Amino acid sequence: MITRTGPMSIGHKAVEHGGMVYVGGLIATDLTKDMKGQTAEITEKIDAVLAEQGTDKTRLLSATIFVTDLNQRPLMNEAWAEWLPSDVRPARATIGVNDLGNGVLIEITAVAAK
Repeated sequence: MITRTGPMSIGHKAVEHGGMVYVGGLIATDLTKDMKGQTAEITEKIDAVLAEQGTDKTRLLSATIFVTDLNQRPLMNEAWAEWLPSDVRPARATIGVNDLGNGVLIEITAVAAK
């Protein structure tokens, strides 16, 4: 069975299938924050989405991170490391992109086991 939760205009915040939870691309709400601040806000949103699905960040398998400025990656990595203990960090890719929208510095998708 496929379960979709958190409907948005173009997708869902999460889709569950086969014991896996796929978290849709999340961005910060407060776009005045710097890269570290936006990353921290997104990780809080990931925590909430995973909790709604009955799992948590320790069950993350992979994350794909899109950033508009790879030079700010150290700030993103700081927030990431503060959020996740090193022994539960997922496989991860960080991809530089041209534009994510006005003020959006970062977007994150993730996959977790249930």
